[in-house]
Amino acid sequence: MNLLFPQEKIVFNLPDAEIEYHPSLFNSEKSNELFELLKNEIPWQHDEITVYGKKHLQPRLTSLFGNDGKPYGYSNIIMQPNRWNPLLMFIKNEVEVICNENFTTVLLNYYRDGKDSNGWHADNEKELGRNPIIASVSFGAERVFQLKHNVTNQRQNINLENGSLLVMKGTTQHFWKHQIPKSSKEIGARINLTFRIIK
Repeated sequence: MNLLFPQEKIVFNLPDAEIEYHPSLFNSEKSNELFELLKNEIPWQHDEITVYGKKHLQPRLTSLFGNDGKPYGYSNIIMQPNRWNPLLMFIKNEVEVICNENFTTVLLNYYRDGKDSNGWHADNEKELGRNPIIASVSFGAERVFQLKHNVTNQRQNINLENGSLLVMKGTTQHFWKHQIPKSSKEIGARINLTFRIIK
């Protein structure tokens, strides 16, 4: 059974960005299997973030895995990585075939329903280096991924499907922000894995 469909690729013609989308990195059967395994086997945590001096629980669950015990920090949260497990290594290896990169770290997000979200931000932390590559794999319910240019406010929406891979590289993180907005619709759970390289 074919799990990979690398010939299916959409390249977005956006200024100051290099973004490509593979709608079916994994087939639906394998994607559903991986979603259940991730939901049940990952040590999910529910961290507080500080926004304008006030602490709030993040509107999603997270987990971090990576090499060499290197922590990853964002929004005043310092996450310590778990050691890679066979499940994540399997997904990582498939992503690396497409991206031709060796990722050191993966940040996982578990969106339990449409109320869970991720606000406007860029993956531009200093430990990611200049022009980082971010490879984002989605399992479960389809969610809208929104991009916004920092200067022109140009926007782009991408529907992230079950088993899909979104790759952002080049100057994307310098010029664009992105988010997963809340939705009032009845939406099932989604798990997202964002692979990156910590310098």
